[in-house]
Amino acid sequence: MAQPKYNATVVERNTLSQDLMILKVKLDDPSFSFLPGQYTVLGLLPDAESVVPQKSEVTPLVDSPKKMIMRAYSIASSSSTEEHLEFYLSLVPNGTLTPRLFALKEGDRLYVSPKAVGLFTLERIPRDAHAILVGTGTGLAPYMSILRSQLVCGGDRKFAVLHGARHSWDLGYRAQLEAMAQNCKNFFYFPAISRPKEDPSWSGLCGYLQDVLVSGVLEEQAGLPLDPTKVHVFLCGNPGMIQAAKELLEKRGYTPDKGRVSGTLHTEEYW
Repeated sequence: MAQPKYNATVVERNTLSQDLMILKVKLDDPSFSFLPGQYTVLGLLPDAESVVPQKSEVTPLVDSPKKMIMRAYSIASSSSTEEHLEFYLSLVPNGTLTPRLFALKEGDRLYVSPKAVGLFTLERIPRDAHAILVGTGTGLAPYMSILRSQLVCGGDRKFAVLHGARHSWDLGYRAQLEAMAQNCKNFFYFPAISRPKEDPSWSGLCGYLQDVLVSGVLEEQAGLPLDPTKVHVFLCGNPGMIQAAKELLEKRGYTPDKGRVSGTLHTEEYW
C-alpha cells in the first residue's frame, strides 16, 4: 500500500492552554465533504517536530521512521460555511501524535484522510426529537460541528450542550457557546467542572457529567426531560463518563445504538 502524503496546510492555531489547542487546516483538495459529527484521520511522519523530547516519550515510535503516525479526530468546523477544517485537540504527553500536532505552526504541512466517517450524527434521530449533547474535554468537537451546521436559532428543535472539564479554563469554546445560548432561545449551555476546589472563582455547575445529567437541571432550565420519546442523548469523550451515563440513562428507558440500528442513546468514545 502506498504511503500517504501530506495534503493539507495549517492555516491557524489557537493555543487555549498548555494542553489544549484549536487547529485549523486547509486541504489541497477542496472537494472534501463530511456530515456534522463525523471524524477523519490526521497524520504526521515520525521525524516531525515534537513539543515533547523523543527520549521522554513513553509510547515507542512506529516500526519504520517513514511510516505515518495517524489518529482519528472529530471535526469541529461547519460542514458547509467554512473553507478549512477545525480540530479541538488535547495534548497527550506520552502519545506519539499529539506532541507533534502541538508543534505545528502556520504554514506547516500534514496529512488529512480524504474521507470522513462515523455515525455520530443527527441523521440518526427523528426530525422532531430534541438533542442533549454531553461531552468531556475535547469530546465537545463533534457538537461544535453539529451546532455550527444544524442549529436553527428560534427553531422547534432544542439543543443543550453539557460540557465537562477539570477547571473553567479548560472549557474550550466557552465564549462562543455562551453567546450562542444568549442569541438562540432554543439552545442551552451547561458547563461544569470536576475540581472546584482548584478553581475557587467558579460559581457554576460542579461534579461529574453523568451526575449533572440526571440532576434535573436540564429539565428545570431548558425544558428537556430525560424522556427517550422526546429527547435523544449523545455522549462523547471519556469512556468512564460514557459508561456511567449509559447505565443511568438505560434505567430511564434509553436504548443505545446497535451498529447502524439507531436507538435513543448515541455514543462516541475517545480512547
